[in-house]
Amino acid sequence: MSSPTLHAVSSGDTGPRIAFCHGLFGQGRNWTQIAKGLTDIARPTLLDMPDHGRSGWTDRFDYVADADIVADTLRGIDADEPWVVVGHSMGGKIAMLLALRHPELVSRLCVVDISPAATTSFTEFETYIAAMQAMDLDAIESRADADAAMQEAAPDAGVRAFLLQNLRREGSGWRWQPNLEVIGRDIATIGGWPQDEIAGLPPFDEPVLWLSGARSRYVTDEDEAQMRRLFPRMRHVTVKDAGHWVHSEQPEVTVAALRALITSDR
Repeated sequence: MSSPTLHAVSSGDTGPRIAFCHGLFGQGRNWTQIAKGLTDIARPTLLDMPDHGRSGWTDRFDYVADADIVADTLRGIDADEPWVVVGHSMGGKIAMLLALRHPELVSRLCVVDISPAATTSFTEFETYIAAMQAMDLDAIESRADADAAMQEAAPDAGVRAFLLQNLRREGSGWRWQPNLEVIGRDIATIGGWPQDEIAGLPPFDEPVLWLSGARSRYVTDEDEAQMRRLFPRMRHVTVKDAGHWVHSEQPEVTVAALRALITSDR
């Protein structure tokens, strides 16, 4: 399996380093607003995950491999001190595995609206992927055309805008930035959890903040036992008036929660 270089943008001059791992079809820049709210107390790094944004592609989706790639990237940026790591959805699973496999690299962890378990919720993305792959890019003249082409698969305008951020102008045409072939083929793996690969690893014994959306179904009551087994110092906060994209729907709450995590005593 290839090990791609990850695109990373860092900012801030003081405080601990904090890395952001976005979800499926996201990009590091999706966390820009949150990062700006932390630059007075931390040094944020916005990462594009493998097969997304400006990062390189792999030949298959593998959570453990992706966590190791992120670990290598963070060490390359700053290997002298541990990181606060924030991960949403797919990126949350990568962040969890990063903490479990490389605990010396992570001082604190924030997981946003995902659990260490397989979920059927990612199946909604299958419809989006099919529509993205079926889009005739040669016939697209504007983003309005692309928006219209996605409307049946993604009726919600916000979801369409999120997906279409991945459509980039290239010369006189268009291309998708994500690795749609691998993502589409391995969507079941993306919805899964590599339980066998982490068997025998000790729990992550540093502070963990769990943020889940009150209107989301990605974190269930049944997940709590596994969350606490792997992350015994976990605090679970349900964010009101938020669905799956907690940080986009409730940015002020997210910033306040992260500031508390960063500045709190152990």
